[in-house]
Amino acid sequence: MADQTRVVLDAMGGDNAPGEIVKGGILALEKQQDLFLYLLGDEQAIREELKKYSYDEKRVEVRHCSQTIEMAEPPVKAIQKKKDSSIVRGMTMIRKGEADAFVSAGSTGAVLVGGQILVGRLKGIERPPLAPLIPTDNERGCSLLIDCGANVDARPSMLVQFARMGSVYMESVMGIKNPKVGIVNIGAEEEKGNALVKETFPLLKECKDLNFVGSVEARDIPSGVVDVVVCEAFTGNIILKMYEGVALTLLAKVKQGMLSTLRSKIGALLVKPALKKTLKSFSMDQYGGAPMLGLKGLVVKTHGSSESVEICNSVLQCSQFMQQGINEKIKERLNLE
Repeated sequence: MADQTRVVLDAMGGDNAPGEIVKGGILALEKQQDLFLYLLGDEQAIREELKKYSYDEKRVEVRHCSQTIEMAEPPVKAIQKKKDSSIVRGMTMIRKGEADAFVSAGSTGAVLVGGQILVGRLKGIERPPLAPLIPTDNERGCSLLIDCGANVDARPSMLVQFARMGSVYMESVMGIKNPKVGIVNIGAEEEKGNALVKETFPLLKECKDLNFVGSVEARDIPSGVVDVVVCEAFTGNIILKMYEGVALTLLAKVKQGMLSTLRSKIGALLVKPALKKTLKSFSMDQYGGAPMLGLKGLVVKTHGSSESVEICNSVLQCSQFMQQGINEKIKERLNLE
């Protein structure tokens, strides 16, 4: 197992567990041969799902967990009390070095708390951010949004660390040389913004290891003017949710328009292949989940509504993260011990 990436999958997390979670894990195994999968949760339910597929049983291990952390539970109490939940057991495996990565569509709060308490931060990291890839209309096809949900209240020094970690991730995982970094602002001028942005802007300008290009307004993010979009989690989460909402609304409107008349229905048949390809390029699930950067091990949070495609891509994302040695590169870039 030494040459394999060992991924722990929270089989009980999310709205579609365990069916879509197990399906996504098996899809990932089919696509990549150097993966080993731990499925944690209700063993009987997991094995019932596994019966639906043909897979290499030598690369899958099911571990029974008697407890489940629900979405509405207070995260800290849940982590403390539910020691036999898939989230706590999975993250404990990462801390002990029994696995390389943990993926969950479960409670965001529990995953964030568990990441910091159970897995732990790299020495010198102030706070680990959640950093999802978001679709953009440029040659690369995506940008990194950092932070999108982990740290609602942030300090300037934290945003600088976010920018550096995000830059490392885009260089190593996405292969973007000298990625452009921008801070979310309400205007392009340096003097604009709230206190946090005004304090952070000059600090980012001083970073010789960053290709900092200044402010980026929300309307310019989808066009991909920057590769790393830096903000605190309150702003980042609003951007992410707005992205998702607009995408769903546009899709509904396009379908409604195409089915409104006989002529439009005929036209829809002609453009369907090209439209399907275009819409797929703007789908969030193709990029996997949001890694928590700056932890001692890899934790990836996916949407609570994740289906098999997003789960699969999240597992594959873990393999790439480990192969590229992202944590070592982060430690080197940030001069951490």
